[in-house]
Amino acid sequence: MSQYYKLDRVRELADNDEDFVSAIAAAFLEEVPVDAERLKVGVPKKDYKDVYQAAHKMKPTIDLFELGVLETLIEVQDWGKFEQTEKDITAELQTVLTAVENATNEIKADFGL
Repeated sequence: MSQYYKLDRVRELADNDEDFVSAIAAAFLEEVPVDAERLKVGVPKKDYKDVYQAAHKMKPTIDLFELGVLETLIEVQDWGKFEQTEKDITAELQTVLTAVENATNEIKADFGL
């Protein structure tokens, strides 16, 4: 049973087609960790544009898998979008990265990927 993500919306989207659910899980593994790495590199470098783009791209998938960090991811996205130079987004970034890492490891184990 998944602890770090939920499949309710995924199954609804897939109309309970388990092959499609697996394909969506595989897509999560291909896309989200790459974008999370962009955040991990971009925040310390203050690469606002790349942080914004990566976070924006991640939002639908983070929401679909219900990782529980959508609002925090939006804070990271807005930091990049509005170039909030006075704001320290490190804690929020770490929250998102931890959630992505936990979900990634669990999806790999659950789907044998």
